[in-house]
Amino acid sequence: MSAEKTVPAVPQCLGAVLAWVLERSHGASALELPGVIGEAARRLGISRTRLYLADLQQRRLLPLPRPDLTAEERKGLGVEGSLAGLAYRTQEVQSTRGGDTTWFPMVDGIERIGVMQTLTSGPDSGLLEASRALASLATLLVVSKSTHHDPLVQGQRVRPMTLQAELLWAFLPPRTIGTALATSSAVLEPAYDIGGDAFDHCFIDGVLHLTLVDAMGHDLASGGASGAALAACRSTRRSSGDLPDIVSAIDRTLAQWIPDRLMTAVIAELDTAQGDFTWINCGHPPPLLIRDGHVLQNALERPPHLPLGFGFHTPVPPAQEHVRLQPGDRVLMYSDGITEARSPEGDLFGEERLADTVIRSTASGDNAPEALRRLVQNLLSHHQHHLRDDATILLIEWHPFPRTH
Repeated sequence: MSAEKTVPAVPQCLGAVLAWVLERSHGASALELPGVIGEAARRLGISRTRLYLADLQQRRLLPLPRPDLTAEERKGLGVEGSLAGLAYRTQEVQSTRGGDTTWFPMVDGIERIGVMQTLTSGPDSGLLEASRALASLATLLVVSKSTHHDPLVQGQRVRPMTLQAELLWAFLPPRTIGTALATSSAVLEPAYDIGGDAFDHCFIDGVLHLTLVDAMGHDLASGGASGAALAACRSTRRSSGDLPDIVSAIDRTLAQWIPDRLMTAVIAELDTAQGDFTWINCGHPPPLLIRDGHVLQNALERPPHLPLGFGFHTPVPPAQEHVRLQPGDRVLMYSDGITEARSPEGDLFGEERLADTVIRSTASGDNAPEALRRLVQNLLSHHQHHLRDDATILLIEWHPFPRTH
């Protein structure tokens, strides 16, 4: 049968196959999920599929466990230097020269999850669209099952995690969220041994809420303090509290329940319709404002308030600051573990190198999550992969108009 005759048949059966996947997935375990996707692919005329998830540090793409994997295949693929990694980094479909092997990005909203590999007899536009739909459905199933199927969580790790890191990762939201108007992306290192850094971001009625905290110390109590801070933040926010209310709630919670732990923080909001950026800085490094490929010096630098945990902010909350962003502006929030990281020779990573790395990456066309991934790789290389302190970054971009790239 010619390719011209088979192409129209695929879309006609695609809906039925996807419905079959949904029905089978309800009772399928995480270990059975690759088999369900593989059977669906065969029904569509695709010879084979493989699902790969990005590890926590976004260095490797690790295959979901399945019985027919070889020892070599279980090692996964590099995010750098592979066609699969290129699909992950760019969020665009990539195919080999002959078109028989294709890699499809697995993206939940705008959060990069991994990639799906397909093997076919050659390029076929009908199979391409069917595979794209199957990859999207596989992504949703992985995300939905990862909350209660440990093999999916283990599939994103290359080594054991410390207790305090396990505690904090349980509190953290997806690394990247976004709408047509704004994007927020975060990274946190050392991923398997974080102690006191944490972040939060979410959308509420057209407002992007942002939190970055850095608790004193690098132990379980530090992780507990950061977890309690995020809980206080969310509880207050979901009860219609504003930024000063959130600061007071965190301060009061630490002073009452974890009195020996101080914390620096930046709590902020971005009105995604108007571009109004409002923030409170409690003893934290000031955010950086990046506009037209340059850092606007001191644009967001204000006298910081006292750190949280003293109890001083409970009766009288600190005042909030405000600026109006321009379309395309990026705001960079970070912990001091980024700028104060030293190379073995004692060279500081520094604020200038931090901003320059992000500016160069975004100028080359990288989206926010890829820009931060590259930044962290540079930071780890600078410090020879041994950070002495937590390093967390939030990159916020306001893009109210359609993008041109």
